[in-house]
Amino acid sequence: MGPLSGIKIIELAGLGPCPMCAMLLAELGATVLRIERREPVELGLKRPLRFDLLRRSRSAIALDLKTPQAIDVVLELVSGADALIEGFRPGVMERLGLGPDVCLARNPRLVYGRVTGWGQDGPLAQAAGHDLNYVAVTGVLNAIGQRGQPPTPPLNLVGDFGGGALYLAMGVLAGIVNAQRNGQGQIVDAAMVDGTASLATFFFGLHAAGLIPGERGTNAIDSGSHFCNVYQCADGKWVAISPTEGRFHTDLLRRMELDPAHVGEQSDRGNWPRAYAILAERFRTKTRAEWCALLEGTDACFAPVLTWDEAPQHPHLRARHTFVDVDGVVQPAPAPRFNRTPLAMPTPPQPVTPAGTDAALDGWLAPDTVARLRAEGTIQ
Repeated sequence: MGPLSGIKIIELAGLGPCPMCAMLLAELGATVLRIERREPVELGLKRPLRFDLLRRSRSAIALDLKTPQAIDVVLELVSGADALIEGFRPGVMERLGLGPDVCLARNPRLVYGRVTGWGQDGPLAQAAGHDLNYVAVTGVLNAIGQRGQPPTPPLNLVGDFGGGALYLAMGVLAGIVNAQRNGQGQIVDAAMVDGTASLATFFFGLHAAGLIPGERGTNAIDSGSHFCNVYQCADGKWVAISPTEGRFHTDLLRRMELDPAHVGEQSDRGNWPRAYAILAERFRTKTRAEWCALLEGTDACFAPVLTWDEAPQHPHLRARHTFVDVDGVVQPAPAPRFNRTPLAMPTPPQPVTPAGTDAALDGWLAPDTVARLRAEGTIQ
């Protein structure tokens, strides 16, 4: 199932953006084989395997990549793959004997996807780092937060998963399309700094035009205005509004029974703090549920601010099956959606077992090869 059915991808197990990319590609229908280390590296957030959701929807085998036998296995797998993705520091794959030159020599059609924080070259290429560092250096982190407050880390959604995983997935898919046309593979260098900067293209344009000239938390859509902000309700819960267009702003004020003349001109930046205070006072007069009954589903551009537990229960998300229950764990469903090649339900993360290894290698290696590799101890 899925539009990538028939595509075969090797994932060299890593952390953050690489497994996220592998999950996305697997749930679009690709056959993704995850190659684990014999002793996997933990991020420090230990939990039972079924909660490690980025490992869902694909099979895994374990290899000791420090042995020549294991490297030979990977190269044999590469021979039949459309793509390989890895997220090691630059030079690690080359030292293992699995660099792009070696792999592309084995399979000239291979798309070799690499995701790192700083990229494959540049002064910081060999420096350690994490999502927050990559978001910081691009200017994005400095723009996130409220006026007079420190920059706010946006989870690791922007660097790891937006600038890293999604750009790696897009690059790999573009490379596969190109290889299908001309028979030539290539290397995809997905750097989180590049992807994060690319995500911010719209805002760099606004800044250049002088439309976001101020410090963070003072501009139209970064909590500086009254019409793109969050407000606390009578029960302590929060709502979000974003009627940036004039007609939507007018609709919100009408439904809240606020006089537009009293609130003031929407585009007047000097008026925003006062207008925010007026709306904040009004929102505190009702509970979140009462505001939902009044504003949700209208042109007021309104939504409740929901918790992790509340979001899957929202009527709209329930109707669209945005969340699913897999192995007793409520989690986001695969996305996006396709009318002709629908996506399968995600499958739980699988442990590496002898039977699982046989199933994982089915269609990749011949059964007698798998038996030989097990007998010599290359696979467990």
